[in-house]
Amino acid sequence: EFNGIPEYNKMTATSLSLFIAALLFEPNRVLAFRPKWIDLPVLVLCLCPMVSSLSNGLGFYDGMSESNSQLLRWGLPYLIGRVYFNDYQSMRELAFGIFLGGVIYLPFCWFEMRMSPQLHRIVYGYHQHGFMQTIRYGGYRPMVFLQHGLMVGMWMATATLAGLALWKTGIVRHIRGVPMWVFVSLLFVTTIMCRSSGAIVLLGVGTAIFASVRYMRTPLALVALAAVCVLYISIRASGMWNGSQLIEMTKSAFGADRAQSVETRFYNEEALAARARQQPLLGWGGWGRSRIYDERGKDITITDSMWIITLGTNGALGVAALLAVVLLPPLVLVRKAPIAWWSHPAAAPTACMAVIVVLWMVDNLLNAMFNPVYVVIIGGLAGLRPLSQVDVGIVSIRRIVR
Repeated sequence: EFNGIPEYNKMTATSLSLFIAALLFEPNRVLAFRPKWIDLPVLVLCLCPMVSSLSNGLGFYDGMSESNSQLLRWGLPYLIGRVYFNDYQSMRELAFGIFLGGVIYLPFCWFEMRMSPQLHRIVYGYHQHGFMQTIRYGGYRPMVFLQHGLMVGMWMATATLAGLALWKTGIVRHIRGVPMWVFVSLLFVTTIMCRSSGAIVLLGVGTAIFASVRYMRTPLALVALAAVCVLYISIRASGMWNGSQLIEMTKSAFGADRAQSVETRFYNEEALAARARQQPLLGWGGWGRSRIYDERGKDITITDSMWIITLGTNGALGVAALLAVVLLPPLVLVRKAPIAWWSHPAAAPTACMAVIVVLWMVDNLLNAMFNPVYVVIIGGLAGLRPLSQVDVGIVSIRRIVR
């Protein structure tokens, strides 16, 4: 805790500083914000910790503290997205910014692939995670300045997909005279070399969704992926499926080491889900009450997945709010922007952002790699109006980078 702000770290500091800057320099824009029905899930998500604390007898102050933390993590980046990225032009700029962020990360990733993850230790004086987890497939998995190598892999996959959408639709053809395909190719290869199996699979899934939209003119692949998230959490939280088939598939595709990692996650999820079902609606609240301890008071569980953490602390209400916050805006885009326009420069970057958000939710079925950039995207998608001929006309005469 820092000056009364719980969980103050690089992620929450970024959200807080951007919000303060917006209030100082563009207060009218922030004050012009008007909530819509689609903003209700993020409100519920931010208030869930308060309700959970009160229901567990932890008191009003504890509830306020927990809700304040949730507001910093989810509420502020969502609001920034709603205020600043609420039209198709600004979403194209956001997609280009994400792509550019991946390009900037390239040399740092290459350095750590060769020299091992050392940049965080050099700058901050310590490794942000266990060093042994960086050794994968005969090389090093870069972490750079993010929480984990898995987070870097997902970020590079995200940047690759954003670059692919900008390049294939002709929005960005060259950068400083260098063809766009060069940057996209470098991002693609670097994503593979990040040695994160999940990110590699999601990159392939995202590319397949783009292909289905472009050639089959259907959003079914995206809708099905969102449905998989809901179905997976439902059956895992209820204890109806132990995941043995997925463990075997992982072993066949990626080897015994990766399968053992998935098995460990599933084992802990089953134990934690059973604990969560003792307080099914509102969860156990904070202070590690949702975790499992031995007779000596030692924590014997590992929480890897975002959904199991939410289920334990805020119950089914929290998980429902989480799914609604992440998945509802991408699905609503199907109605705001007809699928026939998803391959057009007017809507393609925005559609790409919708795909990226759903892929991020899939990644969080097994991980808990929070990045406020994805929440900014969600806020932007939530604030979009239906695609109009004006949006199409603007793109026809303008490109982000010439």
